[in-house]
Amino acid sequence: MSPSPSPRQQAEVQARNRFIVITALRFGGVGLVMLGFAIARGAFDLPWIVGAGVALVGFLDFFFVPWLLARQWKKQDARRR
Repeated sequence: MSPSPSPRQQAEVQARNRFIVITALRFGGVGLVMLGFAIARGAFDLPWIVGAGVALVGFLDFFFVPWLLARQWKKQDARRR
């Protein structure tokens, strides 16, 4: 049986995992923007407004979702102390 990790090690693991989640969300946002541009340019048989909507969701995902998630994590961390 291995000893339990120290509080510092736990904090490092949590920070790494949060970084991975935020990075994945940003990559997803970039993917949505690219898909939206492709739809708007006619690469798929969908109206351009659908592409514009997908691109807008991608922009929001890239810029605001990580920020909102970080705020939520900060609130959770403050409650635990």
